[in-house]
Amino acid sequence: MRKSLDKRNGCVVNLQVRIYTKIYDAMGNKDLNSKSFIDDVKSIIDSARQNAVRSVDFCRVRMYWDIGKRIFEEEQDGKDRADYGSYLIKNLANKLIPEYGSGFSVRILEQSRQFYRVYPIANALRSQLNWTQYRKLIQIGDPDKREYYELESVNNGWNGREMERQINSQLYERLLLSNDKESVLAVARRERIPQSPQEIIKEPMVLEFLGLDRRAEYYERDLESAIISHITDFLLEMGNGFSFVARQKRILLEDDEFFIDMVFYNRLLRCFVIIELKNGKLSHQDLGQLQMYVNYYDRCEKLTDENPTIGILLGTSKNDTVVKMTLPEDNKTILANEYQLYLPTKSQLIKEINRVKITMKNEDS
Repeated sequence: MRKSLDKRNGCVVNLQVRIYTKIYDAMGNKDLNSKSFIDDVKSIIDSARQNAVRSVDFCRVRMYWDIGKRIFEEEQDGKDRADYGSYLIKNLANKLIPEYGSGFSVRILEQSRQFYRVYPIANALRSQLNWTQYRKLIQIGDPDKREYYELESVNNGWNGREMERQINSQLYERLLLSNDKESVLAVARRERIPQSPQEIIKEPMVLEFLGLDRRAEYYERDLESAIISHITDFLLEMGNGFSFVARQKRILLEDDEFFIDMVFYNRLLRCFVIIELKNGKLSHQDLGQLQMYVNYYDRCEKLTDENPTIGILLGTSKNDTVVKMTLPEDNKTILANEYQLYLPTKSQLIKEINRVKITMKNEDS
């Protein structure tokens, strides 16, 4: 009996093989299990799952918006009592938590009310953002600043962690150090394409995600290795449109060889971007070396329809006067920027803003 079953199963298998062979031949020997075919199906599944998650997230956003709207309307009815709003929310939380859980605490109900007051038009809510992100946004008092983070989160697909990191690193304020508010918002609104590196690249660059201690003992190669290990976070800090090209790019000039720390490409500026890392104060020799690398890329690597190469020299500190005297007066392609291994405090940022204002004032006079 066992042999009979094995024989029958073998016949079935052979028949299936013959059928698949015929299909294979009929399709012109196309591989039914080709990588592209499997990848397409996986992409469909992943896309459907992501859409389902976004749909659930946005339903949650609308739920809290509707709750906030209802709380606000009820408060208006009891506006003659100054403490009515506080009483209303506490009582509502006490009724909801036993049945629906901690997602309806006093704090969250208060945020729902604030959410409605900041975003009173339901159609203005963005399906790409979740409740966690909106909770971060409503904490920002400045409407322009809030709009910037809202737009950039949508444009760049930031998740909640990435948005929080950009807010904590004070991205908006750092961009305003070298740009006016209108141009920053115009780029975020996609009303214009950035025309200069200053519109994308921030100063100082904040590299707290590298996890390096604030000490002098580590070497430049340690910094470079840490950046490569956290390349996604570094690209996020770099700004829009960057892609990684090469590390320790070797160039040969007659019998002398040189190694460029890092090479990137920016599709918005349509140019190569060279980065040299220095664990210390930037010097005029460092700027001269970077200028040589930029010249090489402009003359040997850049295509005729691409824009001039940009060079960025990153160090822990710099002398603005030395930088100014080393570079040509019409310089637009070499940037000497500072980096920090920790998130800046508000007082540090104010100090930096005042320093930049003084430098710009001296340059104009």
